[in-house]
Amino acid sequence: MAKTFKALSALLSYPDEALKAAAEDLRAAVRQEGLVSGASCAALDPLLADLEGEDLISLQERYVDLFDRTRSLSLHLFEHVHGESRDRGQAMIDLATLYETHGLVVDATELPDYLPLFLEFLSTRPLGEACELLGQTAHILAAISDRLAKRQSPYAAVFDALVVLSAIKPDREQVAALLDQPDAAPDDFAALDAAWEDEPVTFGPGADSGCKDNLIARLRAARRPTPTAMPE
Repeated sequence: MAKTFKALSALLSYPDEALKAAAEDLRAAVRQEGLVSGASCAALDPLLADLEGEDLISLQERYVDLFDRTRSLSLHLFEHVHGESRDRGQAMIDLATLYETHGLVVDATELPDYLPLFLEFLSTRPLGEACELLGQTAHILAAISDRLAKRQSPYAAVFDALVVLSAIKPDREQVAALLDQPDAAPDDFAALDAAWEDEPVTFGPGADSGCKDNLIARLRAARRPTPTAMPE
């Protein structure tokens, strides 16, 4: 089991008391496993410090504003690929089947494309396979990182670490296409309404069978409780 994937999954989960208590264990797990550079580990420190020291309600409000109320920062991977199209439903089924094939049963209340859940799954796979699968989402991760960095959010470091772990590095044209999509603030309700009415994201000529199908194919081939301590 790759502890780094599991630790990054926890850091992207909704903050609760268990996550606050686990912050030091998560820091140690990432550093000891050594899958990301020392600089990437150090970049996670502000987020870990916030988890340890900030008021829980403030942490939860920040998390909701970023990831639940801002579509361009959604932690649901297929949201960035399919939007609200019908293809997303089949992709969900395929991904849930993949999880179950390898022994990860998805709770009925969870969506399979939720990034923390995807990372938890990757933590159970051989490292090369996990990094290859993660690479299929690298452009999404890079775009979210860029938007979080512009917001001066410490969560950007988690996405930067995931890009480092990805076997396939982000395609800059695909990243640019994602960044060209609306990026409304969570309190700009008119802009949010317009964003949710947008067509599914596509990339260039023939995009219907391009990026999104590649992501689905790779996933075919291949919100959990926060851990209180990382396994040995």
